[in-house]
Amino acid sequence: MLRNIIWTGLVFFLSIPSSYAELPDFTEMVKKYGAAVVNISTTKKAPEVSGDFNGQQMPEGVPPQMEEFFRHFFQQPGRGFQPRETSSLGSGFIISEDGYVVTNHHVVKDADEIVVKLKDRRQLVATVIGSDESSDIALLKIDAEYLPIVKVGSSNQLQVGEWVLAIGTPFGFEQSVTAGIVSAKGRSLPGGNYVPFIQTDVAINPGNSGGPLFNMEGEVIGVNSQIYSRSGGYMGLSFAIPMDVAMNVVKQIKSKGRVSRGWLGVQIQNVTRELAESFNMDRPYGALIAKVIPDSPAKRAGLQIGDVIIEFDGHEVDTSGELPPLVGISPIGEKVKVKIIRAGNKQSVKVIVDLLPTEVALVSAKKPTKELNRLAIVVTDLTAEQRKRLELTKQGVLVQSVKQGPAQHVGIQQGDIILRIQNIVVRDAADFDKIVEELPAGQSVAVLIQRRGSPIFLALKIDK
Repeated sequence: MLRNIIWTGLVFFLSIPSSYAELPDFTEMVKKYGAAVVNISTTKKAPEVSGDFNGQQMPEGVPPQMEEFFRHFFQQPGRGFQPRETSSLGSGFIISEDGYVVTNHHVVKDADEIVVKLKDRRQLVATVIGSDESSDIALLKIDAEYLPIVKVGSSNQLQVGEWVLAIGTPFGFEQSVTAGIVSAKGRSLPGGNYVPFIQTDVAINPGNSGGPLFNMEGEVIGVNSQIYSRSGGYMGLSFAIPMDVAMNVVKQIKSKGRVSRGWLGVQIQNVTRELAESFNMDRPYGALIAKVIPDSPAKRAGLQIGDVIIEFDGHEVDTSGELPPLVGISPIGEKVKVKIIRAGNKQSVKVIVDLLPTEVALVSAKKPTKELNRLAIVVTDLTAEQRKRLELTKQGVLVQSVKQGPAQHVGIQQGDIILRIQNIVVRDAADFDKIVEELPAGQSVAVLIQRRGSPIFLALKIDK
């Protein structure tokens, strides 16, 4: 009986696939590419401060005979205050034998001195060839030859669940190695509109920023960039910039000294279940256009507020966060096919992508006065001055107050500007009253508002 049990157990163990029976071994990868991972330290001098005592006036109550004592410790005689120095640590990796190094923009931002420390203990001063805040990628150069380099890979074939490895200098601990799996792809994060982040559970901490993320083939497929944490420490959510995005930035910096991105000229949001119902969509997906910028590629192509972009240049768009990176890498001045859903019907338009402007200025307003019991809100017409500032010449009413009811339930607030209801333009308060009175009860209704300069679609439902 015991012999049968042992035999059964042995057969079961041998039947387990090798990928489950044996964890990956990263030792050879670290030996081969670890020397190409560098420590980056930066020094930043704070500007000199004015005043007599640490940037302020001499403290009250200091006797005259003690003033010289305070100046001796807090002020350099005859030259004002010494500028304070701040330092930070990060990681990077060498991509060419002649000394090009990739790291994060935020690691070297505003640094007065950047020192790259190699594994062989050499410390070399680096110069910034170029840095791009939008992608958080910087390209450095150190004066050296025959340096160890990483093997640059592509993140396009990366699979969720795949093993990955990070090498860096968390908290200044050099050549620290951590491993994990890919948790998700194409994550959209605040401040990272043009980066479809790779999410992993690899332990990333302060100091890892700018370091490489390797796949099991020893290829760098990402640049470790940031973590999401309530405590400031690692909590299982780390994010890397895809290597395809990083290398696109590197190539542009090398060739042009700057980074150019495509621009569509829309503000977008995700489609919720309620909004999908109001647009007669079978499920929530795509990027919902909440605003079309005047004189933009989208405006010239005929895209409209309320359109849902479901495909861009042959790439499916499932969430709004997937659209900006696709637009950003599009060739400037070339036609791109865009598939949309408009009023429940699918159609295609051609858009000529333009160069991303440095800034699109949007302003918000305040002020109001007219009651509407069906939504339990009070609205008023916009003044001529407000319309001019908000660039709303022929639409919009201002919400003066919100009481308990359908509008409050979906988050409409005092100071919001209501632009459209069920894709019908709201021109003034009287127009608003008429539209709302005719809304169907018990059905989801799309409402377009503007809040602090940004348009947002909300879906509300009036009780029967």
